[in-house]
Amino acid sequence: MGQRQGAAGRIRRHGPQIVDHGVVFNLWAPTAQSVELLEANRPPRRMPRDGDGWYQLLSQTAHVGTRYQFRINEDLVVPDPASFFQPDDVGAPSEVVDTAALRDPILYPGRPWAETVIYELHVGAFSQEGTYAGVESRLPYLRDLGITAIELMPLNDVPGRHNWGYDGVLLNAPNARYGRPQDLKRLLRAAHALDIMVYLDVVYNHFGPQLNYLHSYAESFFTSRHTTGWGPAVNLEGREGAFVREFLIENALMWLRDYGFDGLRLDAVHALKDDSDRHFLIELAETVRHELPGRRVHLMLENEANQAHLLERQQGQARYYEAQWGDDFHNALHVLLTGEDEGYYRAFADKPLEHLARSLSEGFAYQGEVFPLHDEPRGEPSAHLPPEATIFFAQNHDQIGNRALGERLSKLVSPEKLTQALALVLLSPHIPMLFMGEEAAADTPFQFFADWSGEAAELTREGRRKEFAHFKAFATPEMRARIPDPCDAQTFQSSKLNWKTIDSSPGSLKFRALTAQLLRIRREKIVPLIGTGFVSAERRLLGKSPRTGGLDIRWKTTAGDTLQIVANFAEHELPAPNLIVGETLWRVLPADAQIFKASDIIVRLGRQL
Repeated sequence: MGQRQGAAGRIRRHGPQIVDHGVVFNLWAPTAQSVELLEANRPPRRMPRDGDGWYQLLSQTAHVGTRYQFRINEDLVVPDPASFFQPDDVGAPSEVVDTAALRDPILYPGRPWAETVIYELHVGAFSQEGTYAGVESRLPYLRDLGITAIELMPLNDVPGRHNWGYDGVLLNAPNARYGRPQDLKRLLRAAHALDIMVYLDVVYNHFGPQLNYLHSYAESFFTSRHTTGWGPAVNLEGREGAFVREFLIENALMWLRDYGFDGLRLDAVHALKDDSDRHFLIELAETVRHELPGRRVHLMLENEANQAHLLERQQGQARYYEAQWGDDFHNALHVLLTGEDEGYYRAFADKPLEHLARSLSEGFAYQGEVFPLHDEPRGEPSAHLPPEATIFFAQNHDQIGNRALGERLSKLVSPEKLTQALALVLLSPHIPMLFMGEEAAADTPFQFFADWSGEAAELTREGRRKEFAHFKAFATPEMRARIPDPCDAQTFQSSKLNWKTIDSSPGSLKFRALTAQLLRIRREKIVPLIGTGFVSAERRLLGKSPRTGGLDIRWKTTAGDTLQIVANFAEHELPAPNLIVGETLWRVLPADAQIFKASDIIVRLGRQL
């Protein structure tokens, strides 16, 4: 049927394939009785089926730009689940797009992982325009700040005008609200021209609750053998699971190969339930490495299970995944900064200082110990991993947006504590990440928003309020009424960055300068150490309380250099710490000082002579 082959001979069967004499339309619909192609301005055409549940038809009248849909069982009209673009939202006709035509003849080589400084952003909320062009206009600002990679929250298309992106239903189609595929490609080219990498957050563990038609014609896309927080798990096992795995892996390759993304962040991979001999995550990583040789492609995980084996190194390089988001670090740091101990912070409130110190020195705080929220062991030993195998942050979309009111740290702690947290994130040898606006101490909230309608909207509103019912601040119905309605357009509007304030207010300008200074120190002093390689880390707690006090972390490199970070998280002064002999990178403590001030942080570098 003239199927088009991808890199290294892989065949893409999902989605429309452009051939010499038209377009081959494909749909895997194993539980459908019949499928018809509905091509714009053409009568319906029945699609033949093979023994694997594939429906396929060559249309000699179709071309790039053709709009089309499928009719299931002579009744239900659906978009292509592998659609490459939905110009009029997810329930409308799909559009034939040649993503291969987007590929660059000369590829951007990327940057070494050690140089990575990630800036996470939501395309719709980052700028007033809410478009790829709006992000592009700010790229010089990010470069001058010292950012080396932007990470876009999911682009896969979702119903409605606005959404975080984690409830996508069409994984291959970049959201038309932000622009056309060519506009997305233009953003990547502009970033690469400034030597800024672009990562994409992808979601393979579930699909959104509205306008997801897979259950209607591909029931085996999901499995009742496993469940997740979103219902039945995506089917990754057995013969039919092989088609699902192929679909998801081809999605990853499309973003990396056709659009030219430099890496992917895989959302909540602990919900990818797979008892196959070769786990889906291993297959995906190995396939990407094999299909895209010679490129610096960075793969990252969000993984509540703290599975260190996915982050193993081979001859100094990541065998599967470069790094995992360091939620343990964030949660312990947040408890120390704010004193909050509800929700998932409860698992870190017993000894936050020790959890933070262990995260800094070994990557994970939980490495097989019983996790209080689940009453079962969580994690694998991680002390052998290099610091760059974990991505550390003080804020991100989840940790802000999953708060009832979406407050940032700038609303919760003093400027001194905010400075301390920023220095700790940017000057540790772990890979740092900032959330959009954090560099300027932005105070605009980032709230949970979606544009559901009908029952889905009502369930989302009620679910949001029920989620916080056990928090003291929202214990009564009147208190919960203050929680913003996720489906109110104003909730989305209030989450947009206020660039007028960021560009002009004295407080924002001060923090922008601070961020740029810290990133300059990181680039000049910390990144070379990561390149050398760290071989060990030591930690020591300062003070007498397991819940508060200070910490002293020392990392040693293969060359014998030592990086030291000392921080006081207590609300009171501590005795002056013992500092290594060497260069002060951040904050000078006088030689005769007897005290270590609250919210202070000192970074030293001792060089082996």
